[in-house]
Amino acid sequence: MVRLSVNLNKVALIRNSRGSNYPDLIRVAQDCERFGAQGITIHPRPDQRHARYDDVAALKEVVTTELNIEGYPSEEFMQVVLAARPDQVTLVPDAPGQLTSDHGWDTVGRADELRDIIGRLQAAGIRSSLFVDPEDNILEGAVAIGTDRVEFYTGPYAHEFSRDRAAAVAPFARAARTAATLGLGLNAGHDLNLDNLTYFAAQVPGLQEVSIGHALVTDALYYGLSNTIQQYLHRLADAGN
Repeated sequence: MVRLSVNLNKVALIRNSRGSNYPDLIRVAQDCERFGAQGITIHPRPDQRHARYDDVAALKEVVTTELNIEGYPSEEFMQVVLAARPDQVTLVPDAPGQLTSDHGWDTVGRADELRDIIGRLQAAGIRSSLFVDPEDNILEGAVAIGTDRVEFYTGPYAHEFSRDRAAAVAPFARAARTAATLGLGLNAGHDLNLDNLTYFAAQVPGLQEVSIGHALVTDALYYGLSNTIQQYLHRLADAGN
């Protein structure tokens, strides 16, 4: 079954809004795992407006499933992840002040830069993943620079899902087949939710992991965290039936 990694950025945002440690991000991560999550994700940005760099080492101490750290590979970010050695680092091409991730890497135009960064991660025993759009040339570029996995940016799918789900998922299904032939591991994330997750996971072959934060934390306000995680896990299980 596709693994569910819970992105805790929105939990960190609530914590930071009062300048205290409530809610406790580390406790929430442990609870998510206890409730069935198969991974924990955070995305510390340079302004640290939600997840912070010091959260990385703290989570590494307690996460027992899989720790995925997303972010733009500034030297500060690289020093943090190389010191903590999470299970996976997902590189995202965000500008410093960007509100949220909204596009993937140009793996061809930035090949030399990315090849060096991925080499540093792999030398430290960290699995590398690149946030990408579902385009064949981008996937071919990702293979050429040696990444272990890619993560599809699924914002366009979520945006078009209610209008025409088959058309919305088609580029991702096609690109997933390309990724398989190239030997790339495959993750996905951004705006996936309880409504659109099952269809996406059922239509995209070889999908290994989804990272979901904003929708999951929002749903937890209504359903509770444990119940919400179970609902997402059931949606993924339904995709395989």
